[in-house]
Amino acid sequence: MTTTTKPAAPATAAAAARRPGAGALALRQGRLEITQFLRSRESVVFTMGFPIIMILIFAAIFSDEIAPGVSYTQYFITGMIATGLMTVSFQNLGIWIPIERDRGVLKRYRGTPMPKWVWFAGKVIMVVAVGVAETALLLAVSVALFDLELPGTTGKWLTFGWVSVLGVTACTLCGIAISSLARTARSGSAVVTPVALILQFISGVFFVFTNLPTWMQQVAALFPLKWMCQGLRSVFLPDSFAAQEPGGSFELGRVALVLALWCVIGLVLCLTTFRWTTKRDG
Repeated sequence: MTTTTKPAAPATAAAAARRPGAGALALRQGRLEITQFLRSRESVVFTMGFPIIMILIFAAIFSDEIAPGVSYTQYFITGMIATGLMTVSFQNLGIWIPIERDRGVLKRYRGTPMPKWVWFAGKVIMVVAVGVAETALLLAVSVALFDLELPGTTGKWLTFGWVSVLGVTACTLCGIAISSLARTARSGSAVVTPVALILQFISGVFFVFTNLPTWMQQVAALFPLKWMCQGLRSVFLPDSFAAQEPGGSFELGRVALVLALWCVIGLVLCLTTFRWTTKRDG
């Protein structure tokens, strides 16, 4: 007497149909990352509140015009928008990824069936969502309190869009890459924060860029933040201010080239240096 077993193909097909697709997995991971970010009150307050607090402080100290029709506050706002985007991407990722690595979170992710790219997609979704919210809040405060004029043409809004996208992409990739330099969770902030602060001081965020020493301008020109600031100045400052830039114009072509180059550099560094485990894990 022989027995036959029914094929399990229908059950297998039904199970496969219930599995979430790649896009759904990425969105779920993104929601998880956003939820974790919101649960960290310190990160929320620092990321969302720091640019606004700095604007309020510097606006109270400096009220003079730096060029006809351009106040220091208006100039400073463009730098703080760029800094806010860098904070939510480069600085936050560079600090939080070492914490997750040290706690074994990344090791556990690597051991699950979930594709590795989903974890990275979740980080990107979090950066984009928080970056948009932070920028919108900063613009709202600047318009309400400091009479910031929003871009009046489609071309300037498009420039604002591609400068922000390229800048956030470059900073996100560099943040993931620099996270591998931290040996422990505690050292993440010590590695990333000084780099972020130095870049802010030399890239024309706190001071008018052309007032900085020439050698400092040349060093800043090697990194993305300077070009993010310059691109955003072309959006929020009058066209006449272009003559005040080092090159006599906003050099948007060079801004795009440098930021795109840093996207490539950041991607290469991520692929070659990223670690899922600490050195003690082997």
